[in-house]
Amino acid sequence: MPFARIDLAKGKTPEYRATVADVVYGGIIEVFKAPDGDRFIVINEHTPDNFVFDPHFLGIERSPDLIMIQVTSTVGNTKEQKLAFFKQMVNELNRRLNVRREDVFINLVFIDREDWSFGNGEPW
Repeated sequence: MPFARIDLAKGKTPEYRATVADVVYGGIIEVFKAPDGDRFIVINEHTPDNFVFDPHFLGIERSPDLIMIQVTSTVGNTKEQKLAFFKQMVNELNRRLNVRREDVFINLVFIDREDWSFGNGEPW
């Protein structure tokens, strides 16, 4: 049951943001095999002074169009699934929005089922 956070520079169109969310959701469904409808995504836009990153870290040249994606999910995804998710994100964002692959930063966080409540204060 993934939850995704997407952070990017302020000023992108609603269509751009919606496409980024669609790409992330597509990866969650196709790669992590989440059930259809498991769509919980927050998009945050930031002014340059609130969007801090090293444009050269690890020799990767990032632009102000950087997109940071964090997906929190339950434990159980394989290393192969994680790598496939990374590749799908950069490839689809590049294909659909012409986002440079260098401008896609991804972080996966895995937690136990007992760490979730989807509503009513009830555990999952």
